[in-house]
Amino acid sequence: MPLLREALPLPVFFAPGEYRIEEVRTAHQKAACHALRRQVFCREQKIFEHDDRDEIDNQSKLLVAYSCMFGHADDVVGTVRIHEPERNLWWGSRLAVAKPYRRIAGIGAALIKLAVGTAKFHGAELFLAHVQAQNRNLFEVLHWQVLDQKIIHGCPHYLMRANLAEYKAIDGTVLSVLPAIGVRA
Repeated sequence: MPLLREALPLPVFFAPGEYRIEEVRTAHQKAACHALRRQVFCREQKIFEHDDRDEIDNQSKLLVAYSCMFGHADDVVGTVRIHEPERNLWWGSRLAVAKPYRRIAGIGAALIKLAVGTAKFHGAELFLAHVQAQNRNLFEVLHWQVLDQKIIHGCPHYLMRANLAEYKAIDGTVLSVLPAIGVRA
């Protein structure tokens, strides 16, 4: 048996070297985002029966996070939508990250930063979201404040507001997220 084989363990998990987050640009990205939302909100969490889409989808900007292999787009691993129902009032909703990527590279946090930054670029003076109870801590770390508590679709949620002073306006720039070496979910 060769010496190197004994010294180096075989890789168990291959993690992409980069993730990119941007506004959806293609029909393929849009379809993949909706498929991911169905996976998370219908199959895993069972909040919706068949599909989570609603009338807000017709007026929202959809953001996508995807893994990159050797610098090229690979899988869609996260999504969130934002919309402006009233002038300068923006909402974020349907934040979803694929299960294998939930604790890798801060994908959820990067989606939130792009969502708020994009809305701020478009004139947001207030950015709100109904956040599932299990995600409250993440949002608080990202400078969000709890305003209220309520049950939505049978699940506990917090109405939260982003502290816009903590966010930079983002003008359509693609965010790049590099995972820490040796981090595994």
